[in-house]
Amino acid sequence: MSPVSKKPSAKKTPAPSAAAPQKAMVMAAGLGLRMRPLTLERPKPLIPVMGKPMLDHALDRLEEAGVTAAVVNSHYKGGMIAAHLAERTAPAIALSPEDTLLETGGGVKKALPLLGGDPVYVVNADILWLDGPSPALGRLARHWDPEAMDALLLLMATTKAVGYEGRGDYHMDPLGKLTRRGEMEIAPFVYAGVQIVKPGLFAEDTPDGAFSTNRIWDRAQEAGRLYGLAHDGLWFHIGTPDALAETEELLSMSDVSVVTT
Repeated sequence: MSPVSKKPSAKKTPAPSAAAPQKAMVMAAGLGLRMRPLTLERPKPLIPVMGKPMLDHALDRLEEAGVTAAVVNSHYKGGMIAAHLAERTAPAIALSPEDTLLETGGGVKKALPLLGGDPVYVVNADILWLDGPSPALGRLARHWDPEAMDALLLLMATTKAVGYEGRGDYHMDPLGKLTRRGEMEIAPFVYAGVQIVKPGLFAEDTPDGAFSTNRIWDRAQEAGRLYGLAHDGLWFHIGTPDALAETEELLSMSDVSVVTT
């Protein structure tokens, strides 16, 4: 693991561009089974990393990016998530509780009346990223081209993804177009849990119940409209207690702060 760079001097977050999404969805409905025993008493999104719940890390980044409204879905111990968010005002929170798990695609589809029709950020609540030279959400917004893209995924180099042990997800050509890896292949990039996507795609020829966002991405790939952007900072997948411990150890060894005071 390469050393973590020191925290730069404080700087103002640039105002979002006109094309930057103003709404977002945070995916927080998982059961967190691999995170046991930590999830026996609380839902996974409320597990703290460096003193702050993972859900708040995601929402704080969205607020910094100029997002004014965020939808948060929930299922397991959803009442705790609702109580935690009750006093949050920025971004404005709308809850999308799920009586039964709808997976990633079904969760977004259920929330469509709250999301509207314009492109949105969708962020997983079990990841943590540190920005590179410029904020990752702003970089996504600047690269987003609705005329050419249906979805733009933030990607992390598979070999540098902390807490991730899979084979990767995608190959990316020089123009940013994505191709899913073959069954026995190893791909250079893993989906980093952050994307800009057109929400209307989740209503087009999709089941009414549970389904994966992979259905949306595969369709976009077939149409030549699935793109990616490589993350230029650090990225952590916090899926197990060991991954949480590794993340906090790496962060505590550096001068980088991920806690907003």
